[in-house]
Amino acid sequence: MTLTIHHLHVSASERALWLCEELGIPYELKTYDRQPLLAPPELKALHPQGSAPTIQDGDLTLAETGACIEYIAHKHGNGRLFLPPSHPNYADFLYWFHWSNGTLMGNVGRVMMAKFAKLEADNSMVGYSNDRLAKSLKMLDDRVKENKWLAGEEFTAADVMMVFPVTTGRYFVQFSLKEYPNIVAYLGRVSQRPAYRKAMEKGDPQMELALGVESPEKPIV
Repeated sequence: MTLTIHHLHVSASERALWLCEELGIPYELKTYDRQPLLAPPELKALHPQGSAPTIQDGDLTLAETGACIEYIAHKHGNGRLFLPPSHPNYADFLYWFHWSNGTLMGNVGRVMMAKFAKLEADNSMVGYSNDRLAKSLKMLDDRVKENKWLAGEEFTAADVMMVFPVTTGRYFVQFSLKEYPNIVAYLGRVSQRPAYRKAMEKGDPQMELALGVESPEKPIV
C-alpha cells in the first residue's frame, strides 16, 4: 500500500514530505489550497481539525506532525533519522525534536494570536509573546552556533521538525533573523539538501522559500 500525505499549502505538513524525500520513501501527495486561510472542507473531512499533515497508510489515518514524522520514520524508514537511546547525542536529539513544536511553535503561535486579536504594541500580552519568541530564537541560534545540526554533526528528524517555524512559519508571523546569524547559516545548510528542495518543489512550487534574514514580503496573515 502507498503512503498518502495530505498537504495543506504553506503549512507544517511540508515536514512529512521532506522526511519522505530524505528517506527515499515513496508516497502519494494530495495538496489543498487554503480557503482563504484555513483548511478546505475536503481536508477537514479527514480530520476534525483539518490538521496538516494528515497521513493515510492502509486503514490508518493519522494527524499531528510529530506523530506523523515518528510513524513514517519507524514504520517505513527503519527508524532512520531517529537516534537510538544508545547514541551519545540521544538526549540532545530528543530534546530538540520536541522543543520545535513544544516551545518554538507555541511562542510563534502566541505572537500570531496577538496579531489576530489586533492588540496594541503596548499590550502586556504582545510584550510577553515577543519576549518569549526572542528568547527561543536566541536559544536556537546558540545551539546551531557550535553544532552543524541540532543533534551534533548528524542530520536527524529533529532538523526536519525545526525548520518550518523559522522559514514557512514566517508567512504567518513576520520576524527578522538579523540578530540570529547562526540560524541563517543553519538554514543555508538546509537549503543545500536536495531532499529539502525536492519536497518544497513538490508541495509548494509557487511559494518563495523563506530561508533568508527577512520574512516574506507578502505574508498570509
